Amino acid sequence: MQSTVIPQGVEIKGSGLNKVLLWVMRTIITITGLMIFFPALNPGRISLLINENVSLFTTAMSFDTITDTMGYALKRGMLQNENFYLLMAGAAVVLLGIVLSSAGACMSLGNNRMKKRGMLLPFVGAVAMLGGLVLIYHAYTIFSAAAAESAAVMKRIQPMLPSGLYVFGVAAVLIFVSTLLAYLTLPRQTEEKMEMDEKFRLFLLFLPVLLLTFVFCYLPIYGWRFAFFDYKIGDALTAENFVGLKWFTYLFENAATRADLIRVLRNTLIMSGLGIATSWLPIAFAVLLAEVRSSKFQRLVQTLTTIPNFISWVLVYAIAFAIFSTDGFINSFLRNVMGMTGANTDYLASADWIWVKMLLWGTWKGLGWSAIVYIAGIAGIDQQLYEAARVDGANRFQCIRHITIPGLMPTYMVMLLMSVAGMLSNGMDQYLVFENAINKDVIEVLDLYVYNIGIKSGLIPLSTVVGVFKSLIGVTLLFGANGISKAVRGESII
Repeated sequence: MQSTVIPQGVEIKGSGLNKVLLWVMRTIITITGLMIFFPALNPGRISLLINENVSLFTTAMSFDTITDTMGYALKRGMLQNENFYLLMAGAAVVLLGIVLSSAGACMSLGNNRMKKRGMLLPFVGAVAMLGGLVLIYHAYTIFSAAAAESAAVMKRIQPMLPSGLYVFGVAAVLIFVSTLLAYLTLPRQTEEKMEMDEKFRLFLLFLPVLLLTFVFCYLPIYGWRFAFFDYKIGDALTAENFVGLKWFTYLFENAATRADLIRVLRNTLIMSGLGIATSWLPIAFAVLLAEVRSSKFQRLVQTLTTIPNFISWVLVYAIAFAIFSTDGFINSFLRNVMGMTGANTDYLASADWIWVKMLLWGTWKGLGWSAIVYIAGIAGIDQQLYEAARVDGANRFQCIRHITIPGLMPTYMVMLLMSVAGMLSNGMDQYLVFENAINKDVIEVLDLYVYNIGIKSGLIPLSTVVGVFKSLIGVTLLFGANGISKAVRGESII
């Protein structure tokens, strides 16, 4: 198709049909990209022995996961490692094709010249997807040929032609066809260089955040289905182990579970309440830091108080152990310097004041990091307000009271409302490393309780039920806090 180059800045409008085809292409590519995370659509599950919860992404990345139940077949020579490498290569090529198609879809948001360049990528991506599916099918034929030798071998391999192979094949064909049609209906004119509107550039900059939010916040909701099954690790979800609302009723009808739930809710709400009660500390720290005249000292303090946020809780516990354990610094100092021979108290094992201890450790670790948003807020306050206040005779404390604090209150209220909405989400790492048999009853919060009953005890359905209720209550708290804010302050955060 012959193209005509026109001066830069002249807008080239495509036909209505072309715009529709472009959106169809982008929609198909988006859906195909999302399918890689859903195990039910995994084209690489070419054996019934491969865990049904393995997605295409995992198939391409983890050799151990896809061979976890194939140990006997590998040891006996029924299958070779190369067969699984072929399967992984096919899955990786399919992923590469999806990535190329996604890049082309992003470029299709640009001007006409960028569209024409970008549409080459979905063409290549669709072909790559089909090539990867061919490799996966070839691996399937190898599995089938090996299984055909005898019934014993068939039992150890159990080849299966997954429906995902057809689904991704159809998706690849649709991507190719929709891209071809969109390309053919593009205007013949092209600009001198590739450009994209600012709104689309900003959207693409924000797109990775959206993808990460989907993968880590919304995709796990798919796991709520475990709450309706008698599931044990490694089992399949079938109609035979479907139990409906059994675990929901068990959570409240079982006396021991109900008592545990009340206990961990108490711990969770008290620790969250202490956090909310001291939520003013970061804003106070930011204000005090902003009043320091020496910029070098200010940067030094901000750096030293921010670094602890990047230290893992395991290392924090190691520091605490070195100071407060039986042979830690405090007891060693009391024995060797003060002459107290009986100084062998294990402060970490004690359950006394455990809520306050956790608050102090959390404050030490997160104070500097939490203050960053308020430091940025102070920098954004109009300096002319301070100059006008000083002209009127205001001192430093009056400027803080009447300018700085009111300027930070909108930010503080948003952070406070988010804290209220997340009252049931204390995190798990801190309490997991500090937990022991003595303080477990007062340190176990809801997130840690879910981990203990789900991972340690193997009660995946029950832990899922608790997680479901936690999420629903969290959403309710968010909208409740937002409603209160709107009624009291006339402003909402959502």
